[in-house]
Amino acid sequence: MASTKKSTPKKRPNNHGLTELQRLRRIVESFSKVSVLVIADLIVDEFISGEIARVSREAPVLILRHRDRTLVPGGGANAIMNLAALGVTALPVGIVGDDEAGRALMQIFRKSKISVSGISRLKGHVTTTKTRVLAYSAHSTRQQVVRIDRECETLKDTHATLVELVASAREYVPAADAVLLSDYGYGAVSPRLFNFVRAKGLLGDTPVTLDSRYRMLDYEGVTAATPNEGEVEEALHVKIGDSHEKLVEAGADLIRRMKLDSLVITRGGDGMMAFEKKKSPLEIPIHGSNQVVDVTGAGDTVIATFTAALAAGADPCDAAKLANYAGGLVVMKRGTATVSRAELLAALAD
Repeated sequence: MASTKKSTPKKRPNNHGLTELQRLRRIVESFSKVSVLVIADLIVDEFISGEIARVSREAPVLILRHRDRTLVPGGGANAIMNLAALGVTALPVGIVGDDEAGRALMQIFRKSKISVSGISRLKGHVTTTKTRVLAYSAHSTRQQVVRIDRECETLKDTHATLVELVASAREYVPAADAVLLSDYGYGAVSPRLFNFVRAKGLLGDTPVTLDSRYRMLDYEGVTAATPNEGEVEEALHVKIGDSHEKLVEAGADLIRRMKLDSLVITRGGDGMMAFEKKKSPLEIPIHGSNQVVDVTGAGDTVIATFTAALAAGADPCDAAKLANYAGGLVVMKRGTATVSRAELLAALAD
């Protein structure tokens, strides 16, 4: 069961006289002292690799000689793993099925010393699994040739499942310094569920961050959001393109509509733009090279780092800068990956 210690919002540390890098380093070093409740769509990313053998006689497709297969946490589960890698105590709430993918995810969490008491295992439920088939030859890197998604059309026994998830989240709330909502549209996290969790002021002043792929405007009561530029365009029905003015207008519009304290819009190779209520937006260039290796799960790393920093008492500007460092590191790794606290500290030192 979750800890029942009473959590109070972290006070912003006294960083008077410190340089920016000293301040950011102090925030990262305090990650081990914070806990984050994560209400999430738990996904498994499956990678199947094969060496190109020849072209099939049956159809114009490649025949791959199977080499390896790995299952790793994806979606909201990847955000949870990123928090753990940063030294944060992650408190996950979500759903898995009684299938191979669900069992593998639970095993990975346990091995990483992540609590699984808030995760519901539903009989007959299909754990959302995204299978990527990677092909390579002797003198080339692995390239994704196809992706196959397996998902449950509807949640089994929706009302009972909702009640169970809300109860699990409320059990964790007193121990949480922040709440992270990772909504990939698969039903485990929703505006309705969050409204039940925050009812009667249960969350108090605890910061709540949101990553919602399709319906971020439907959430009320969140503190901050970290959409990518495409999600902003879809939500507001605008086209930003290369226009700095339209980007600033869109950010201000989201802050107003969602009543956010802060907002981070990620822009791929163009870095990110951080917004804070009643302050001028801050443009943050990408950390490291813009020649990315793999963007799979980069958004999960960004929101995990951003949330960890807010939980530690950082202001939104510093939290966004740390998230930018972490995002720049993770896109240089192949597959669904995480950034460790040691890697983040090393990046700051460099």
